[in-house]
Amino acid sequence: MTDEHQQGPPEPEGSGEHPFQFTDKRKVNASGDEARPAEPAPADDADTADESAATPAQGDAPADPLAGLDFEPSGDAAEASAVLKAKAEAAEHLDALQRERASFTNYRNRALRDQDAARDRGVQDVLAALLPVLDDVERAKQHGELSGPMAAIAEKLDQSLQKFGVERFGKVGEEFDPTLHEALMHSTDADATAATVNLVVEPGYKIGDKVVRAARVGVVGPE
Repeated sequence: MTDEHQQGPPEPEGSGEHPFQFTDKRKVNASGDEARPAEPAPADDADTADESAATPAQGDAPADPLAGLDFEPSGDAAEASAVLKAKAEAAEHLDALQRERASFTNYRNRALRDQDAARDRGVQDVLAALLPVLDDVERAKQHGELSGPMAAIAEKLDQSLQKFGVERFGKVGEEFDPTLHEALMHSTDADATAATVNLVVEPGYKIGDKVVRAARVGVVGPE
């Protein structure tokens, strides 16, 4: 083929209308290869850029409409929230501290009471063990058989017992008290107006309000 363009059949004579025409615009190389279609004219760079900007790239996620909003509290609001949180924590710690302090106070008071009770029981046990010795010393005093160094030792023993709260009671002339005295004998007297102690067999001992041993006495009362 030549470089000439192929044209359709010639227009018939005497026809008033233009006949259908077909034009092959492909070019044929001199080597006889098939003509390549004409390359389109390059588009305007500005139009291409606008179209690229208008058309989103494939694979990109759609834009989040809330991405531009700021939900974080402002500086003053965040500071106020932190202060409230710190106050709440301080109140919790203060409540826990007060509870622990009250618990410790109760424990300390209970321990002190237990300590005093144990001390009193110890003194009572020692006093109960010394009662026979104290009775002998008291009888010796009544009969005037205690003198010299033994009298000094007996006095020191009484002073030592007093330091631990030991008190001796039961004397002639005291009004009879059944909570403190144990009546071993009873007599009457026309002149008596109330039951009183007229004889002390063994004195009584107590520690505070705790009676370790009641005084064993003889009582005289009205008829």
